[in-house]
Order: sequence, then C-alpha cells, then structure tokens
Amino acid sequence: MSQTNEQRRQTRRLVGKIGLITVAAFAFCFALVPLYNIVCEQVFGIRPDGQAVDVRGLDLNRVDTSRTVTVQFDATVNSELDWEFGPELSEIQVHPGQVIEAWYVASNITGDAIVGNATYDVVPKRAIPFFSKTECFCFTEQLLVPGETRRMPVRFFVAPDLPERVNTVTLSYTFYNNEAATRREQARLAEHQAAAAQSDSRG
Repeated sequence: MSQTNEQRRQTRRLVGKIGLITVAAFAFCFALVPLYNIVCEQVFGIRPDGQAVDVRGLDLNRVDTSRTVTVQFDATVNSELDWEFGPELSEIQVHPGQVIEAWYVASNITGDAIVGNATYDVVPKRAIPFFSKTECFCFTEQLLVPGETRRMPVRFFVAPDLPERVNTVTLSYTFYNNEAATRREQARLAEHQAAAAQSDSRG
C-alpha cells in the first residue's frame, strides 16, 4: 500500500513538473514576439510590418562630427529585368549617427508593366551590424508601368561605434523581376483595360 502511495506522489510531482515546463515554454514563445519586434526595429531598422522605423524618437547615441565615413552607392539589374536603375549620387560623406537620405532612380524601358523587388548588400561585412536603414524601397514591391521612371529613397545611419578601421561602406542594390507579381499585375491591368474598352463601346 505504501509503495502505491509513493508512486502516486511521484506521479503528481511529475505531472506538476510537466505543467511548469509547459507554462514556461508558452511564456517563452509569447515573449519571442515583442523580442523579435525590438530586434527588428532597434538593430535592423525594420518594423515587422515592413514599414520604416520613425527614427525621430530613437536615441542614436550621438552624431560623431569628429569622424567622416564615405558611403558608396551601387546598383545592378538582374538580366531578366529590362529596367534602368542606379543611384543619383555615387557616394556621400556622412558623420556616424547622422540620419541620411539618398535616392535611387528606376525606369521601366519595356512596353509591359513589371513588378520588381530589390535586394541589398553592405560591404565590408563587418560594417553590417552598424549600418541601419530606416526607410527603403527594398521593403516593398515596386510596380512600374511601361515607360515609368521613379525616384526611390533610402534613409539610413551609420552607428557611432562603427570600427575605426572602417572608413568606407558600400550599399549595393540588385533589382529582380518578381515574376509572380508581374503576371498578377499584368492580368489586373488587362482586365481593367478590357472593362474600360467595353464601357467606351457601350457609351
């Protein structure tokens, strides 16, 4: 009888431990969401909804006016995308901690509507943790109709604790044809044009 009671006590303790582990795991998973949001906004300068972070309320530590860093801009277009794309300026001089706005220009030189997506890279790699974009055209799809030209901003800052040996940072973008989105938009525009033509014929 005593052995049965002991087994029951052990079973209750085991169930209690499992319950505590379950609650702790749930709490940890729940905490991951705000933690992810904080990392995205404060480290990478990106909100989870893909929009820019408003840096007016952020503490960028300070603007280090005693130091100047050269930020170079580069741009390429994937071979399957018939766009012209490049920066308005090839490089600028910035102070670490200073929020800077630069512009890129894309032109659709085809006769079709095309949706493009841009990917980016930062060189040298050791500068990546210290380079934050707070607004960027790479966060969203870019639809350009035939012949359209668009100026697109990128807002960024270089953290004041960028290693002293890093004096030049290159921000490069590559635009790709988002084929699925392009097909979707071309079908939508074709339907719109057909509806407009039908409406005109009735009028």
